[in-house]
Amino acid sequence: MTKISRGLTRRKVLQTGMAGIIGTGVAPLVFSKGAWAQEFCNNPTGDTVTLGLNLPLTGTYAEEGADEQKAYELAIAHLNGEGDGGLIAVLAPTALKGNGILGKKVGYVSSDSQTKSDVARAGATRMIERDGAIMITGGSSSGEAIAVQGLCQEMGVIFMAGLTHSNDTTGKDKKRYGFRHFFNAYQSGVALGPILGEQYGTDRRAYHLTADYTWGWTQEESIKNATEALGWETVAAVRTPLGTTDYSQYLTPVLNSGADVLILNHYGLDMVNSLTQAVQFGMRDRQANGKDFQIVTPLISELMAKGAGESVKGIYGTSNWHWNLQDPGSIAFTKSFGAAYGSPPSQAAHTAYVQTLLYADAVERAGTFYPPEVIKALEGHEFEGMGNGPTLYRAEDHQCIKSVLVVQGNESPTSEFDVLNVVKEVDRETVTYDPAIFGGELGPAEPAPVC
Repeated sequence: MTKISRGLTRRKVLQTGMAGIIGTGVAPLVFSKGAWAQEFCNNPTGDTVTLGLNLPLTGTYAEEGADEQKAYELAIAHLNGEGDGGLIAVLAPTALKGNGILGKKVGYVSSDSQTKSDVARAGATRMIERDGAIMITGGSSSGEAIAVQGLCQEMGVIFMAGLTHSNDTTGKDKKRYGFRHFFNAYQSGVALGPILGEQYGTDRRAYHLTADYTWGWTQEESIKNATEALGWETVAAVRTPLGTTDYSQYLTPVLNSGADVLILNHYGLDMVNSLTQAVQFGMRDRQANGKDFQIVTPLISELMAKGAGESVKGIYGTSNWHWNLQDPGSIAFTKSFGAAYGSPPSQAAHTAYVQTLLYADAVERAGTFYPPEVIKALEGHEFEGMGNGPTLYRAEDHQCIKSVLVVQGNESPTSEFDVLNVVKEVDRETVTYDPAIFGGELGPAEPAPVC
């Protein structure tokens, strides 16, 4: 069977009909799976395959993006049989062989998203259309993730999300071509709520400062639901622009609000700035309503904790993963990453690395890069060995269901990296929920006419 030339796209076929094809001298296709596979976006026909890394290398989440880039480069090296193989040896089950993906050497292109959704979408478009990326991955902002997975659904290119924590990513904005390994805001609330009740009691008044975009909104909603279920009262919830550096105008009203807990629904440099400034305002040294004033950061990473320094000590939050876990996968990844870069990996690096391996493994199990078959291989897939215990890639919403960590700023760190302690590992059954509660439709698996 003669392949359709690159100049004759499926869109052209649809416009001209079979007569148009015959007029070109090209034999008509029989539309089987194999035939469709000749047409899908960026089908790699040579001996290499290209992944597109969409990373916030500048902007509020730049530090997370830089760590993700390191992890992606390490994962690609391991897929190509370089280095110690990392988590390939401990992923179970696995179809990975360390000889690329389906025998093709893995390469990559990258784009700086600048922690901006429109820039992220433009970068992903460029990597697909100009560079031939077969899969897009990355991001440390849910705004970016939602924008890019919408694009990937339109173009028929799989999106393996990096760090994205909004409920909307696998909720109302979920897409058939989008997959998330990272946990979400709802799961943070479920995991953290009981610990806050144990430590601070059930008679508390909370004041929220919230990043004004999709992640902040759903994080605020989730932690409010969890704390109000304990008996806490929400005094106020104030939105702050992403990228704020001076929080004094937002912190001053807290002092006279009657609140005795400040909840910072911030991430990255925003959280570093808001937390350190709240401590400088003396909030951790004061009392309100006859109680010691407390600060909570529902989502926190090692990079943020390190940046906040002394201010993070004793602060509670949740994390997707921690480098000091003692399961074989965490040990293997921390060893590989540390040998390559001289520091332990962050949770952002971990999810980036794992997503790369999971995509490659799905392609190997499917035996093709054809996206609908890769999607089938990911949906409902059960695996372990990646550092989060037994994990399900849930078919209904493409959310990984796994354990969640409650962490606390280390009061007595032994090194610059020893900044968070794992207080509790909340099992996956506890944080499992009905995917229908967040709505949304995945959409079709059939690839778009052209990319």
